[in-house]
Amino acid sequence: MFSIAWPWLLLLMPLPWLLKPKRVSKNNGGHLQLPGIANADQVISSHADKPSRKLYWLMWACLLCALVRPQWLGEPIELPSEGRDLMLAVDLSGSMQIEDMVVEGKTVDRLTLIKHVIGDFIERRNGDRLGLILFADHAYLQAPLTQDRRSVAKFLADSQIGLVGKQTAIGESIALAVRRFDNVNDSNRVLILLTDGSNNAGNIEPEVAARIAAERNVTIYTVGVGAEILERRSIFGTEKVNPSADLDEAQLQQLAEMTNGHYFRARNSEELEEIYQKIDELEPVSRDQLTYRPQSELFYWPLLLALLISLSISLRSQMNLPKNLTSAFYKEDK
Repeated sequence: MFSIAWPWLLLLMPLPWLLKPKRVSKNNGGHLQLPGIANADQVISSHADKPSRKLYWLMWACLLCALVRPQWLGEPIELPSEGRDLMLAVDLSGSMQIEDMVVEGKTVDRLTLIKHVIGDFIERRNGDRLGLILFADHAYLQAPLTQDRRSVAKFLADSQIGLVGKQTAIGESIALAVRRFDNVNDSNRVLILLTDGSNNAGNIEPEVAARIAAERNVTIYTVGVGAEILERRSIFGTEKVNPSADLDEAQLQQLAEMTNGHYFRARNSEELEEIYQKIDELEPVSRDQLTYRPQSELFYWPLLLALLISLSISLRSQMNLPKNLTSAFYKEDK
């Protein structure tokens, strides 16, 4: 269906006529006289009046038609009426840059693994509302709960290690998620927290935040990211180290249990993907039926026509005026 967003702007159509300057009486004594051209001013005046006036009006009409934002509205589409409310909290501390994970046969850092797996997880959440929290020294809301999965995936893909600091504020990220869920009714209230360390920053202890979360019926699924064995080469040969020594699994387990959630250990992409099945087991919550109509902007068509008319006026000005002046020269000489 065709629609116009701002039809009231069509009232501006007579504006050029209202602002049209008054004609000034001719006074040949003040004109520059060209030798051999007795009627040069008439040639210029007739050139300016004949073709241009209607074209200028048409160009103004096209510009105004573009300004009112013509649109094409598609058929109404019903959005899913059942789903879950999931808040993702992703750790961006300095340790997330440790390259001890493997994605498609290539060694990558921990954040890259999370982007790879959680990005696919987001795409599968049809009907769910998703939010995104990024935390390090402090926790920041990157995306509120929304069904716009594409935007949430884009925000996650654009996140960078060290963007919000180098430490790990687990408690603050939980508290921020609980605060956002307070604005939501009839919700599953699920927080998925992914980290590779222990709480060493922020203004609230994780246990205190988890206790508040339990009181507000927020379920926390914690995910500990990082391999257990990493081989390093040194002058003494190859040695095996534990790159996840800073991961406080006991604390993450406790936080999940306090809110009737579950703790996952993600040593690789396969283990991280186990969270899919657990989330899918949650009973979706019914919501009010919502619809939206896709719209396509059409303003560029009249705008393109106005540009073509402008080029036409310019070309006529460059081609016709020199021709008239030249013919006037030769006519007077003869």
